[in-house]
Amino acid sequence: MANENAQEKKETVLFSDIMVEFIRKYRKVLAAVIIACAVILIGIVAGFSIRENIVNREISRAEALGERFEELRFDINESESEEAVQALLADLDALAAKSGGFASAHSYSLIAGIHADRKNWAEAEKAWILAAQKGAGGYLAPVSWFNAAVAAEEAGDVESAIAHYNEAVAFADSFPSASKAQFAIGRLEEGRGDREAALEAYRALIEKWPLDTIWAGLANTRIIALTGLSS
Repeated sequence: MANENAQEKKETVLFSDIMVEFIRKYRKVLAAVIIACAVILIGIVAGFSIRENIVNREISRAEALGERFEELRFDINESESEEAVQALLADLDALAAKSGGFASAHSYSLIAGIHADRKNWAEAEKAWILAAQKGAGGYLAPVSWFNAAVAAEEAGDVESAIAHYNEAVAFADSFPSASKAQFAIGRLEEGRGDREAALEAYRALIEKWPLDTIWAGLANTRIIALTGLSS
């Protein structure tokens, strides 16, 4: 046992000696590696910080453009406001194109709002779609899909309106107006004479939102009207 302990101590000492010798021999290389890792880490942290500052500036810019929109809104269709509106659209286009996330989505939503106020429904729909795509995962996405559906409906494009409402319904867990979007699908299907599709949409609404006293109630009323039977 004593011999084994002595051997273990000897091996420990030898291993320590090897490590000391290794560090001594390659100390310059190790120091360079440590410095390089530190520089990389600092660069990563700095990169995140710079990106965060850029994003914050873009959001602030989008919010400032939103204030300009609100100032113009009541006179947006007046001829004397045309120059200011076009300047705002140009600034919004530029920010939407170069930024990402919320700033881009918000910019496109403001562009859509301008076109909607002017009843340029096709342009409003395009901008709302871009807002939804840029804001995917955020609260602006379902709102934008819903508004794109409204714009498509105003333009008489029922097929696109139904598709956009379905996109909004996909956010059922987080979008308060999802049941309204689902009812709109049934209403549009009914309006174009597709009774079975309308019934399917209304029944889906009741199944997904049984406690919705407004839209589920209206859906049930439409089912009764279409079938003559209570659901």
